[in-house]
Amino acid sequence: MNVDEEKIYLNAYETGGELYRGLKTYFEFYNKKRPHQSLDYVCPLNVYKEVLGKSL
Repeated sequence: MNVDEEKIYLNAYETGGELYRGLKTYFEFYNKKRPHQSLDYVCPLNVYKEVLGKSL
């Protein structure tokens, strides 16, 4: 699935502002809380923090 299947097509946004807020919420969830199979079921933010910590 991708963002249009998970968020846009499932909601009837009336305005651009509603769409913006809905996508903002979705991307925060996607990057901070949703585990990703390709990242061994870890969320992207945690992977980013781990990589950033190793490079310091």
